[in-house]
Formats: sequence, structure tokens, C-alpha cells
Amino acid sequence: MTEFRSDLLRLLSSRGYIHQVTDAAALDALAQKQVVPGYIGFDPTAPSLHVGSLVQIMLLRRMQQAGHKPIVVMGGGTGKIGDPSFKDEARRLLTGDIIAENVASIRRIFERFLTFGDGPTDAIMVDNAEWLDRLEYIPFLRDVGQHFSINRMLSFDSVKLRLDREQSLSFLEFNYMILQAYDFLELSRRVGCRLQMGGSDQWGNIVNGIELARRMDGTEVYGVTTPLITTADGGKMGKTMAGAVWLHEDQLPHFDYWQFWRNTHDADVGRFLRLFTDLPLDEITRLEALQGAEINEAKKILADEATAMCRGRGAAAVAAATARATFEEGGAGEALPKLQVADGRIPIVVALTSLALAASNGEARRKIAEGAVRLNDIVVRDDKYEVVLDQEEPVKISLGKKRHGLLTR
Repeated sequence: MTEFRSDLLRLLSSRGYIHQVTDAAALDALAQKQVVPGYIGFDPTAPSLHVGSLVQIMLLRRMQQAGHKPIVVMGGGTGKIGDPSFKDEARRLLTGDIIAENVASIRRIFERFLTFGDGPTDAIMVDNAEWLDRLEYIPFLRDVGQHFSINRMLSFDSVKLRLDREQSLSFLEFNYMILQAYDFLELSRRVGCRLQMGGSDQWGNIVNGIELARRMDGTEVYGVTTPLITTADGGKMGKTMAGAVWLHEDQLPHFDYWQFWRNTHDADVGRFLRLFTDLPLDEITRLEALQGAEINEAKKILADEATAMCRGRGAAAVAAATARATFEEGGAGEALPKLQVADGRIPIVVALTSLALAASNGEARRKIAEGAVRLNDIVVRDDKYEVVLDQEEPVKISLGKKRHGLLTR
């Protein structure tokens, strides 16, 4: 592990956030002598971000903890195009109104992780539509476009992947990397931003921005990327069979969020405690060394701490109590996801998909055939079965040992 001298890079390194750094020695020196404003961009393609964005959100939190200034850049401008990096096809284009609604919704997430304000290390949120929407095409091509080599842009992995697969890459999407580079230049001019951070797939875009700032303004700026976070079984972080793990409770109940962390693989517990909680490193070392059934206590602590940070301490406590009632006491905790059935009758396949216990009707039927679906702890093997509810008691529906919901009138 590289020995850094600044609090910023020492913190990021010790907790496992660093994959690549441009001119690490110069950034380390800069972070020792001044507050470094650093940014990460987020495209507002939905009303909520999901766990796949959490490493980047935590990276901004770590910046602030180390005494530096986090800048959250909402892609109100670039979001009208969509980042083509490592995508198989073009994103659906969003209207300006939908983007504005998504930006407002996503801001609530960041307010839980960062302290916003006017102080030197307070976080700020900006929208790149402020400058991108005002660009004039010909002056932009003349002043900025001249600094980009098509040959080099075609060599970036994010572009090569699409071309090698002979999948269409529109001129609109191809412009994305130029606009992201321009964001870095604009932020260095507006708020003195000296650092751009992002996932490892953003390395080419970040380097473009660094070179543009040097060529146009003679400004030295830097980049840090994080490793791709995969789970011990090789899966993508934040993806489950039931879909994305959303950070907003509007999109995912507290219990499901808590349970996602509780279901962490044994081999991932220590790494996830470092990345996604504020627990001290010596405590994490103790927890990750637990063996056998005791590692489950570490997983519960991970679930409690990660949920408290994103949803609040009260939500974590209720989710943990629900888990105890559901798994350890054989009951049905109050925080389980609920589905109200107005007429009191619902096909079991519809119930499973409506509660997001299964991702599709086909998956629901397969799980029923495997004997993995239970109503009030009794196995159901008929995929045509219709659940009938009375007025008083809810029905607990379970898929496997770890996914549960309640059906009510």
C-alpha cells in the first residue's frame, strides 16, 4: 500500500477506495496544504440512486471527513444525453421536467451523507445544465473540440466495447465524454475544483478533463478512481434477483434495505464495513475475524450501520426488530413490505411479483415449483393458487428463508 502523508489519501487508501490516482504525489502534497474541492457527477436518470452509487457517495463523505470540500454535480445537462460508458445500448432520453424532478428527489439522499452550507468544507450541489445548456455549438467546437483526438477517444474501453460488439454508438452519446471533460474545466473556473473522482470506468473521461484544464487554462487538476465493487460470488454490487437496491425508501422499504446488507457474503463483511460505515478500523478488524455463526453478528452490525446512515437510526432499529421477529421468533415484523389487496383475493404469482419477492412471473412460477414459496410458513406448490384474505389477519408470504412480505385487506 502506498504511504500517503495527507489525511485525505490516507483515509481513502486505508478504507479501500483507491484504484488509480493521477499524479498521486502532487495531489498528496496539495491536500496537505489546502482544502481541496473535489467532485463526482451523478446523472439523474431516476428519482433515486441505488447502492451501485454508494461508493461514490461515501467517497464524497470521506472527503468531508478529511477536511476537504465535496461537490455533488447533478447531470441535468449530460443527463439529457446519457453516459454510454460500458452500456450495451443508448439510454432512454428524458425530458427536462423529469430530470428536474429527479434532481430534487436525489438531493434528499445526499443531505443524509453530507453537510451542506457556505463554509470552506461544506458540500455544495451544482447542476451542469447551468453551463451546458448555454453552450453555442460553433464556438464550443472551435474553442473546446480542437483539444480532443478522435483516434484517442476511439481507444477508450467504454467506446471500444460498443464498437467491438458492433452495437450502435450515436454521435449524441459520443459527445458525452467531451461534455464531462468540459464540466471539470468549468468547475475549476467557477469553484476552484481540483479533483474529479469516479468509478474505474470513468478513468478515460477524467483524464480528458485533466488534459483539457491544462491545455486551456494551464490549471493542474487531478483524478481518483475507485475499484469496481463486486461481491464475493462475482456479482455486481447493488443488484439482486428482485432488482436494484434503491437508496430512497420511496423505492425500497427500510426492511429490504437492511436485509440486503444482512445478506452480505462472509468474505465481503470486512470490505463493506470499511467502505459503507464509519466504524473505526480496529473495530472492523475485530468483526471481520469472527468465525462460523459469529460472523452473522458482524453482518447485523453492517446492516444496522449502513441503514442508519442512509435511512436513519430509527429505521435501522425497526428493520432489525422485524428481522428478529421474522427469523428468530417465527413471527412477522411490522416493517415487512406490505401489499394491500382490496378485494381480498390475489393470485400467488401476482403477489410475489407485486411485493418484488420475484422479478417476473416466470421466476415466481419456478420458485413455486421448487417448493421455495410459503404462505404463513406452509409450502405452496400450485402456481395457480389464489390467496384469500380475511379482514383481520394479514398473510405472510415468503420466498426462501430470507425474503418475506405481508398481504393485507
